[in-house]
Amino acid sequence: MNFRLATPDDIAACVVLRDRTRENAIPASRLAAMGITVETWSHDVRSGALTGHVCTDRESIVGYCFGDNASGEVVVLALLPTHERRGIGQRLLNLIVQHLAAAEHRRLFLGSAADPATRSHGFYRHLGWISTGRFDAAGDEILELVVSTRGEA
Repeated sequence: MNFRLATPDDIAACVVLRDRTRENAIPASRLAAMGITVETWSHDVRSGALTGHVCTDRESIVGYCFGDNASGEVVVLALLPTHERRGIGQRLLNLIVQHLAAAEHRRLFLGSAADPATRSHGFYRHLGWISTGRFDAAGDEILELVVSTRGEA
């Protein structure tokens, strides 16, 4: 497994992967309806609005995580089911947490499924993310993580 910064050229593969996740799979057509296309996402990476890391296995992207540099939001973490339970998601998330903390964000946030039966519900909480008691427009629960200047929770 190799971890590296995402580039605009990675985004087409990220869109395809997003529809292949175990939970919360979103097809390209639904992403487009939300205003997220290969073009818009690539632009956000190119402009520096979003920073992401990808994990590759034999040169294919198997997971990724992106953060919003202006707000401190972790906007997406996605991983192929074949690569779950190997620490890849946690490492990708940690890379973005460290990046956003280095950009001087002290309170990071993300939207996560509110259903305790979903894997993401326990995953984030196990890593120290705490519910704010608020929900976003998609019905996801807003979780937050307070980080130190070194990118640690």
